[in-house]
Amino acid sequence: MSNDIDFDLSPDQWEALRTLRNPVSSGRLSKAYLVESLVKLGLVVVNDGVPVMTPTGRKALVRGSCRLLDLAA
Repeated sequence: MSNDIDFDLSPDQWEALRTLRNPVSSGRLSKAYLVESLVKLGLVVVNDGVPVMTPTGRKALVRGSCRLLDLAA
């Protein structure tokens, strides 16, 4: 059984996930549908109305970091 985590997220979803990596953030994203899509994938949960990245979301973000660099180039 493989523990590899590979998500084919849109650039907007990657940006939303990256924004949520810091718990100090305001917890508000301008596009609620992005948070909803990340919740459906199990990458984010909403606690008391505030989106929080799950451990799976953190792993996906680390694994997808090379994709984020490609988008920035």
